Amino acid sequence: MNIGLFSGPASKVSADLLVFLVDSKETMHVIDDPAIAAVVDEAAVRSNARTLSRELIQKVGNRTVVVYSASHLRALNTWETVKTVVARSIRLARDLGLPRVALFFNHASAAPLVGKVVEGVVLGAYTFDRHRQEKERFFKEKLSLEVVVHPDHQADAEARKARYAWVSENVNLARDLINEPANIVNPVVFAEQAQQIALETGLQCEVLDETALKARGYRGLLHVGAGSPTPPRMVILRHIPRQSSAETIALVGKGLTFDSGGISIKPADKMWEMKGDMAGAAAVLATMRTIAKLQPAVRVIGILCCAENMPGNQANRPGDIFVARNGKSIMVDNTDAEGRLVLTDGLARAGEEGATHIIDIATLTGAVVRALGPSVAGVLGSNRDLVKRVIAAGESHGEAFWELPLVEEYRDSLKTPYADINNIASGGVAGAITAALFLREFVPEGTAWAHLDIAGPMFRDREWRYYEAGALGFGVKTLVHLVERFREGVPA
Repeated sequence: MNIGLFSGPASKVSADLLVFLVDSKETMHVIDDPAIAAVVDEAAVRSNARTLSRELIQKVGNRTVVVYSASHLRALNTWETVKTVVARSIRLARDLGLPRVALFFNHASAAPLVGKVVEGVVLGAYTFDRHRQEKERFFKEKLSLEVVVHPDHQADAEARKARYAWVSENVNLARDLINEPANIVNPVVFAEQAQQIALETGLQCEVLDETALKARGYRGLLHVGAGSPTPPRMVILRHIPRQSSAETIALVGKGLTFDSGGISIKPADKMWEMKGDMAGAAAVLATMRTIAKLQPAVRVIGILCCAENMPGNQANRPGDIFVARNGKSIMVDNTDAEGRLVLTDGLARAGEEGATHIIDIATLTGAVVRALGPSVAGVLGSNRDLVKRVIAAGESHGEAFWELPLVEEYRDSLKTPYADINNIASGGVAGAITAALFLREFVPEGTAWAHLDIAGPMFRDREWRYYEAGALGFGVKTLVHLVERFREGVPA
């Protein structure tokens, strides 16, 4: 798929499908062809009157014009509307067999939208078909796109195109990893993938195998992975900026390449989705690959906590007790509360790497899905400024986070007479909050910390906005934005 930029007049555009977006609040395009302008004006009138159902499609000569209405997507902001419309337009091009597409965003005020247009194309054209005989060939082999831009903003458009294409490519990398089945991606393969990415991008990389984990006292990964024939791995990736950085941000990702629940086995219905229980680690790996090229001026450590939770003959049992890296003993009441156990190792390693700020990202609880649904992730933390940064970064990229409180009195529900802490709360309520309270016990003292529970937006079971059904790669765009702009301070 080729994405080009064109800054000439609309009448000189050579394409099979011409795509426009009308919005009563924004001007997106300039049209010097009267016949095309008449179609777009008609769509605008109908959109304002709310009589246009989604889009207007009309032939003008030998070309097809499609005009989308922003009012149909009024629940979304302008950036999300643009991405959604662009994704729909290239799918329409596929359905109509029109490979040459022109996207018109050539008004001066539309210059900041060019990156979002490119993002909509790259994310909208994604499909996971590598295990099917019938492949999606239109997007990969036939589709050719021109984004029509204002002539005064060609250089800016080129920069936005490059940046957003690269970020979106890495979101799709995370989607690939999450969509792959567990017989393809296991902890060892995940670590090998990280090593290859580090080699290609210049990131520092360290991999701890089961022997190294045992020697260094990282017991969470070992206990969770004990029932699987594939041993656990911890991967540490480092981005070192050109100039010294006072801050070190650690991104800690839960990487359960499959979670059966272990001895506390999950119900069979939709257990296959637990191949995606490594979505947090996938987001961290994709973020690290992204920033290796973007070169933010802050030190960033990516820590991937990879294991497979299976009910083998060496598996972790309910009632087992082990001592975590920070010296606290943990009773395993439920082996399906395993993500928080592997994260204890990642949090400890973040402190050992000198992290001033830690963000862990994990598909951690079903409770957060019941509270916030499939479109919103939960965020909790010990540092108000860091939580605000996460929320603001997500808002800029269509990734919604809602802050949940760390209710102190709920800490008592994690008490057990047999160890320092139980791995699951008694009472069965407020599961997302008590999981975060458990993690807080293992955050290095004095370190700013935020916990992202992305269990809801891990998958979609049908097409949503600009995503096809399947993995979203949720969190990559938020983390990249957060790291890139960390020096800018906390948003007002």
